Amino acid sequence: MYASISLLALTLGLSGAPRDGRELIRAMHDRYAGSWYRTLAFTQHNTATDTAGKETYSTWRECATFPGNLRIDFLPADSGGGVLFRSDSEFVFAHDTLARTVPLIHSLLVLGFDVYVQPADTTLAKLARLGIDLGAMHEDTWQGRPVYVVGAAAGDTTHVQFWVDRERLVFVRMLQQVGRPGATRLADTRFEDYRPVGQAWLSARVVFVVGGRPVWREEYVDIQTGQPLDASLFDPRQFAAARPKS
Repeated sequence: MYASISLLALTLGLSGAPRDGRELIRAMHDRYAGSWYRTLAFTQHNTATDTAGKETYSTWRECATFPGNLRIDFLPADSGGGVLFRSDSEFVFAHDTLARTVPLIHSLLVLGFDVYVQPADTTLAKLARLGIDLGAMHEDTWQGRPVYVVGAAAGDTTHVQFWVDRERLVFVRMLQQVGRPGATRLADTRFEDYRPVGQAWLSARVVFVVGGRPVWREEYVDIQTGQPLDASLFDPRQFAAARPKS
C-alpha cells in the first residue's frame, strides 16, 4: 500500500505545477502545440508619451510567421521605413535602404509566440542567452490573476524576469533594468487584452512602462491569423519589392 501511495505522489508531482522555468516553458509549448496560429497580421496604433505627458501617435502595419519572423512597415508605406526581425537579427530600413543590422533575440517574439510552435529546447536556449535564470521561479498575482514568475525571487526587480498566466499559460509581463550602469530604470512590458483565437490566444494591447511612467502603447486592429504570408516579406533583400500593397 505504501508503495502505491508513493507512486501516486510521484505521478502527481510530475504532472502537476512546473517546478522551474524549464518545466514551465515545456508546459507552455505542450499546451498549444499544434493549435497555435503560425501567421499573424494586424494594424498597430501607437501612442508615445514624453516626460511632460504629451502624446504623439503613429500607425504601423505588421505581419509575422512563427517561429522567428516579424515585419514592421511604418505608415505611410511609401516612406520606406520599417524593421525586420529574423534569424535572431534586427534589420532596420530607412527610405527602402538597409540602414542597420544588429544581432538580437526578440524576447517578446520568443515568449509571446515562438514558444508555442518551436521545440522547447530552442526557446530555453534563447532565454538562457538573454540572461534569464530559468532555475528561479515563484508564484505571484498580476491584474487579479495568478501567475508564475521566472528569473527572480519574490520582490526582486533587479534581475530580468518574465511572468506567465498560470491558468492560460500565456506570457503577460517582462521586467528588466535598462539604461547605463549606475543610472538604470525598471522597464515593465505588459501583454494585455488577451482574446481567444481558436484554441490559442492573442494580446491586442502591449504597454511599455519605464521608471514607473507609461512611455509607449500598442493597440492592434484588423487582426488576421492563419492567412498565408509569402516568405519574401521577411527577406531583407526584398524589403521594398515585397511590401504589402494594403
